[in-house]
Amino acid sequence: MRASIALSLLMAGCSGETPVRTSDTAGARLEATALQQGLIVDPATVTLGGSWARDSDRLCVVGEENGDQRVGIVSDYGEGPACSATGRVRRDGERLELELRDGCRFDARFEGDRIEFPAEIPDACAALCTGRATLAAIRVERLSASTSEARTLRGRDGEQLCPGS
Repeated sequence: MRASIALSLLMAGCSGETPVRTSDTAGARLEATALQQGLIVDPATVTLGGSWARDSDRLCVVGEENGDQRVGIVSDYGEGPACSATGRVRRDGERLELELRDGCRFDARFEGDRIEFPAEIPDACAALCTGRATLAAIRVERLSASTSEARTLRGRDGEQLCPGS
């Protein structure tokens, strides 16, 4: 038995192909079918750039996909409480590494058609918000993959959050 496993691994290594290891659980099969049918978006094939929004939360991403991209975030709750931030984002699969101004750094989750911030954000991020507003648990969905549309996002002060090169 061990010899056949070792032989299989050796042959896979010699073929130049990477062996694909997939889970055979019901959930994995359901997700694979949904991806195949186009019911859900495959994060591995979707670009990050564009406009994202949900309720009063807005996010823009511009720049080259293969490196750091510019990101802008605004969350406006009306009179007083709000957040406005700019910085860089780097994508690593489904993980987004955000580095915003004032030392605010955290990882968010990219799911192809939405971006989700963690429920707990570092203390350094509080400087980017006023009142009781926070960047914690922001969840936005894609509005557009258009870079020109993403560049139109402005903060509360009217400043462009994702300017051109």
